[in-house]
Amino acid sequence: MADIETSTVSEEGYASTSQVGDFDLQIDATDETGPNPNAALVATYASCYIPAFRVGGSQRGEDDLGKIQIDASADLDEDDDLESIVFDVHVEADLDDETAADVAERGEEICHVHSALRDELHADISVYPNAF
Repeated sequence: MADIETSTVSEEGYASTSQVGDFDLQIDATDETGPNPNAALVATYASCYIPAFRVGGSQRGEDDLGKIQIDASADLDEDDDLESIVFDVHVEADLDDETAADVAERGEEICHVHSALRDELHADISVYPNAF
């Protein structure tokens, strides 16, 4: 048996519903009934990176990072394929530049989505400590 199993159905058009465990995830290539697949991937990447960043912080002695917000942006090529991703990571904690860079790098090593993407799609990450 696989570690992850999903089921995705499209009755018509370009929208689909994926059953992921007990959750339904609506994806729509036309952005009408849900986010498009590229947007969903960028959001999933950010959602994976936040806990990885927290674990990286904990491993570097920063146990209370407080609120973390990622403002993600992505560029598409002429074929609408993801070309680049940028994360602006806003952190409530007051981190010095060296610690922020260290935690960000450790987060990259821990993030499963980061590991799954081709190298040229890894997010360009900037961390903004003491942001809230």
